Amino acid sequence: MAQALRNAAATATATAAATATVALPFLLGAWLPPAGAIPRLDLKPYPLPTAGQTRWVIQLPGVLPPGADPRLSTSPHDWRVQLIPGRVVEADCNPQAFRGRFRASKLKGLGVSIYTVSDVGPMVSTRMACPPGRAIRKVFVPMGSKPFVVPYDASRPIVVFTPKDLQLRWRLWKAEKVQQPAQAL
Repeated sequence: MAQALRNAAATATATAAATATVALPFLLGAWLPPAGAIPRLDLKPYPLPTAGQTRWVIQLPGVLPPGADPRLSTSPHDWRVQLIPGRVVEADCNPQAFRGRFRASKLKGLGVSIYTVSDVGPMVSTRMACPPGRAIRKVFVPMGSKPFVVPYDASRPIVVFTPKDLQLRWRLWKAEKVQQPAQAL
């Protein structure tokens, strides 16, 4: 009888362990976010857009896969993010352009920057005759000014305010690992 009880207890323990092995990942999966999920952004400290503005938020990935070019730095301290405001317009063969101004300002108490695009000028274009049969196409026209580059910081979102008629794109700049010596003259 004691042997039967020991066998039953061992079977129950093995069954419970197998169930726990199956149930534990299932239960953990219910509590953990899915792989690749972006954590919810806390935008409470950031101001809301005013009338006529759009607030754009860029959440940078914390870890990027290594690049194919071994000359480029894998350290985020060597990376920068270029902010590219622009418009999607219908254009023929003539180049389009417009100007605007980027401004950075610090949020009081947080020490983080927000960026605002203002003083946006009208769209200008050359007036060359286009080749026959050249179709009108939709193109993204970036705001023509010096590239606006900000430090790469995956711990905080990049918040940009633009006029409603603009879109925002961004791209990553990476530095080379090799530093070149300068020549003293």
